[in-house]
Amino acid sequence: MLSVGTGPRSASETISHPADVHTRPTDLLLRRTRVRAAWGLTAVLLLAAGLTRATAGGPDSGLPAPYAGAPAARAALDPARLVRVPAQAWSDTGRVDFTAWPARGPRTGDRALLTRALGTWAAPTSQTAVAVAPGVSAEPPGHPPQLLFAGDPGPGTLVVVFLDADRIVRYTERGGRRSLDIARTDDANVTTAAAVTLTRDAGTARRLLAPWIATAGVRDLTAPAGAARPLPIGSDGTVTTDLPHGAAGQREGDAATRGAGSEGCGPRPVLEVASSPRIVEKHAFLLADLGGLLPVHLTYTPPAEGADVPPARQPREATGPAALARWAQEACTLGEVDGRAVRAVNLWDFAVTELPESTGRAVWSCTRATHWDGRGDVRIRLRPPTGASLAVAHAESTAACGRFGQHVLAATLWRAPSGRGYQLAAGSREVAEITATGSLHSRTAGRTLTAQAPPAPAPPPALTATLRSGAVITALDARGGGRD
Repeated sequence: MLSVGTGPRSASETISHPADVHTRPTDLLLRRTRVRAAWGLTAVLLLAAGLTRATAGGPDSGLPAPYAGAPAARAALDPARLVRVPAQAWSDTGRVDFTAWPARGPRTGDRALLTRALGTWAAPTSQTAVAVAPGVSAEPPGHPPQLLFAGDPGPGTLVVVFLDADRIVRYTERGGRRSLDIARTDDANVTTAAAVTLTRDAGTARRLLAPWIATAGVRDLTAPAGAARPLPIGSDGTVTTDLPHGAAGQREGDAATRGAGSEGCGPRPVLEVASSPRIVEKHAFLLADLGGLLPVHLTYTPPAEGADVPPARQPREATGPAALARWAQEACTLGEVDGRAVRAVNLWDFAVTELPESTGRAVWSCTRATHWDGRGDVRIRLRPPTGASLAVAHAESTAACGRFGQHVLAATLWRAPSGRGYQLAAGSREVAEITATGSLHSRTAGRTLTAQAPPAPAPPPALTATLRSGAVITALDARGGGRD
């Protein structure tokens, strides 16, 4: 017979039961807490040692501080372990992005500067200005980052640029102040990894170009007939350009230049750069400063007209006469784009319509600002033969007007010079029929609809389009229209 003791068990005899509730942190939480503590201790020791050496001076004042904490923290904050890519690696790789950038700048060997940059990144003080782009982590690196640049691109200014997986980190020292700017680089390529902004100051910007950029120039996007003015590229890969007039070039997301800028839209200088023929021949493209750490790639998709079922057209570089002429008309709308989060903006002219009362032809366009995380914000506009574009619709976080949202229908109320109101609608190339219901009943074959608008105060009609496949889409709006 077995006897069961009823006395209390010692700690060593305690048996865990599945129904027991444990109030102590799990092993994983303990490990995370210890790692965070190690990061903090490492950064504090680095900064403290740096301050001590700076005060003491002497021949060893530029040497790195002793490291402490977890091994990963020590390695990630050790300037000697920074990843440095060979100068010609970009010409011998199938991955042409930031990972192919070599370390450039006159201070890539300045261990004291690199130590301060890494230490500030790991544990920024309350006096450090930190700007983090939407959807980006500000966590310290989990392994040694790649060094892209270390130098003094402006008077009294020191800049260090790191690449950490899908993040670009810029550290700046200016006037006794330190700042950090962190941006995303998901799926960067030959165009979206073509430049990084180092400084903005007194109406100009200093940028570091990718090693595969062979030539650079600047053009005013609002003056399409003008030629691009060539820019000298420094031996360290940097160029200086003018900033757009107004606040678009100095958004509050840029920690190093927060508060600069003025209102309004005037000349809009953009970079026109060309890739080395070792990458691709005769490849030029436009980069616009929209306030982020990385300039934004501009593209253009012309309207598909003529053939019964024209092939889908992909965005193309906005350097041809037609693209430049259209972007000149829409250049000032770039002020609506948040360059901290956006990597590319495509202007797609998806339809052309004849306006009533023999007023001329109008162009329907969809401007898609694609974010680094894949989301897109779109704005539909109608541009009449004269005057400014008319805002039609705006939708955020949508696939519309992109690779996976190629079908679009848009509608607006337009008033003719006579004062009469007309309901206009237009669709992309696969639209076969447009139908209006509600306050207006109308159906028309083809990609455009024009009908006299119902008298006020009737609500706007509901618009749908039937595609050649038989699918039906609704008019694009902020409620998610445009999907079949």
